[in-house]
This record gives sequence, structure tokens and C-alpha cells, in this order.
Amino acid sequence: MQETPKGNRLHIAIFGRRNVGKSSLINSLTNQDIALVSEIPGTTTDPVYKAMEILPIGPVMVIDTAGIDDEGGLGALRVERTMQVLNKTDLAIVVIDPSVGATEFDEEILEEITKRKIAAIGVINKSDVYAVNDEEIKSVSEALKIPITAVSAKSGTGIEELKRSIIKNAPESWDTHTVIGDLLNPGDNVVLVVPIDLAAPKGRLILPQVQTIRDVLDHDAYCTVVKERELKDVLDNMRKKPKIVVTDSQEFLKVAADTPPDVMLTSFSILFARYKGDLETLVAGAKAIDKLKPGDKVLIAEGCTHHRQADDIGQVKIPRWLRQSVGGDLNFEWVSGGSFPSDLDKYKLIVHCGSCMLNRREVLYRLAQAREKNVPIVNYGVLIAHIHGILYRALAPFPLAQMLLEDD
Repeated sequence: MQETPKGNRLHIAIFGRRNVGKSSLINSLTNQDIALVSEIPGTTTDPVYKAMEILPIGPVMVIDTAGIDDEGGLGALRVERTMQVLNKTDLAIVVIDPSVGATEFDEEILEEITKRKIAAIGVINKSDVYAVNDEEIKSVSEALKIPITAVSAKSGTGIEELKRSIIKNAPESWDTHTVIGDLLNPGDNVVLVVPIDLAAPKGRLILPQVQTIRDVLDHDAYCTVVKERELKDVLDNMRKKPKIVVTDSQEFLKVAADTPPDVMLTSFSILFARYKGDLETLVAGAKAIDKLKPGDKVLIAEGCTHHRQADDIGQVKIPRWLRQSVGGDLNFEWVSGGSFPSDLDKYKLIVHCGSCMLNRREVLYRLAQAREKNVPIVNYGVLIAHIHGILYRALAPFPLAQMLLEDD
């Protein structure tokens, strides 16, 4: 359970006013003292993340947030960070204090949750102090239009019922996408070209490679893993041609040269463009690369904060390729981790990583933000294939995406 990637977990976020018991609730749900609990309002200042497992859903990420009614300049920043959590939330839990009832703050956060089409449930906390009957629960549920459970985070009363409500109301489609499995039939052979990534910890493969291997095996296909220098020899000695070759994007040119034209070719990053986001949007964004001019602003966004290498893909290689493409300098800005700017209008292009550390909802939110601002967005794999002139071939498994290039 602990090894399940963060981006593959159902994200459950807890919202509510200050001092309604959000932190106590997360401690009770996880059965651990994860979040700091105090009678002083505003104790939680930044979102707190805790991995746990709720069967039969499986691994989830529970997020504690600051109060939505926080005050003052610092309080406004805390509320802003709380609202940013919505970008990655699959299921929202709104906690209500029975001594006050549902307030305008609860109604406002639910309005935003509804607007974003996020599944939601409600919790009336502190049932050990304030007795809540079925009629009161029904009244709050009808007013807020969400299922309500009464609990005592302090004593644990109602927590199992809350878990059942989480299971019942969790979105069914949150993790139905596959990395590559829908492209395969049982018995197909997949060749994965896996250069040894210096940014990965010693003895490990990077996450997209591991997830692709697992997805191949889950769909009863075979998997051959090679380094880029071994690909030609392996293909020459195979009795039967593989269904598809998947490569690290940075080795596209060599792998394309060694892979027969009648064998499909793509990259881990392109697979993840579809798995985590919307491949067609990112392919459409690739067309903007040819329209860049010297001096244009380009945003490079990475979902993780890995240790930078001397020839880092996001900091060095992609900027170099883009400068060569436009024949001049460009103004680059970088963001990483959970940061994603709201003032996207100033950019002519957004280049995003493969998003292996982000969940699908957050990636789709970022794509939607770019579309709303009419700013083209592309990911690493799509950009690299386009720069090297092999994007059409790299999209062979995805004919709808290929059609976007045929429209030119």
C-alpha cells in the first residue's frame, strides 16, 4: 500500500471552517496522530497529506486543509492554498459544526465543488458533545444536497459509517484508465527501451517505466526490457515481431532508426499524456512550437522536484532544442511540484512533464486552465517527437491524435 504512487491514489480532501474538527477527523480516519489538533482556530496552516487504504477502494490520499473561513492577510493565503487542493480532489468531505450548522462558507465551498464536478459528502462532527438526531441530519443533507454522516472524531463514533459513505460515493471512473493495456491482446510482446536514468535512485527504474511494465503484465502480455544500445540486436533475434516498442523520449531518434516501420513506436511520455491527461490537447499544442519566435515566453512545468542533473531534460535539453527550433533565444520560466501559475496569458507555450507524480484530476485541471486562456500546452514526449520530426509515427497507436496532424 505504501508503495502505490501518489498520483495513482484516490485523493480525498477534507474541507470546513476553522475548529470544526477536520484535523481530528483525519487522525480518526487514519487511526494515527497525523495532523496537529488544538482548540485554537487556524492550527492547520498548510495542507497535510496522509496515505492510507480504504477497502475495497484501495490506496487513497487523505488531505487535511486550513479553515475556509480564515481571516487576515495570512489567513487569505491559507484559504487560497485550501482552494488549490480542489484541483486534485476526487472526493470532497465537508465538515460541519453542529453547534452552528451549515454556514455560508460551507455553501460556498460546496458551490465550487459542484462547479468542478467533484463528488462530495458531508460530516456533522462532535456528536459526542452535540446530540444530532436523524431529522437534523436529513435537514442538513437536503439543504446542502449531499449525503451526511454524523461522527465523533474524538471518540471514533460513526467513523466506520463514514468510511462506508466514502466507498459508496467515490467516483467510479477515478482510476479506470490504463497506461498501455487497452492497446494489447493477451500474448502480445512489448519491447520497452529503458535507458538508465541518472535522476532515478540507484537500483530503481523511474515511475512511468515501472507502471508500464505492471500494466503490460496485468493485461497478460509479455514484456522485454532493453537499453537503447541493445534494441536492434533484440529485435533481430525475435521470432515474432513485437506489437509495439515504447521508448524513453530522449532516445526517440535512435530507437526510431532501429525499429522496423511496420512495428508501432511510441514513448512513455506519450502514453502518460493519454493516461494522465488528454493526448489530443497536447498534440494540438505541438503545432504552436513551429510558431514560436525569439523573445516569446515559455513556461516549463514539472510535477515533481527531483534532483537536477547536469544535462537535465526540463532545465537544459528542452530549452536548447526550442532555441534551435526558433533560431534565437526564448524567455523561459519554470515551476515545479504543486505550483502552477494562474496568469498563463503571458506565455506563448506551456511545456509540461509526463505528470507521473500528479493525479489525473490535477493534470486535467491544468489542461483546462491552458485552454481557457487559449495558451497551447504540450508535454515532454510530444514535444521531443515533434522537434525530431517523428511525432506522426510516435502517434501510430492513437489514430485520432494522428488525425490532428493530418489537418495541417
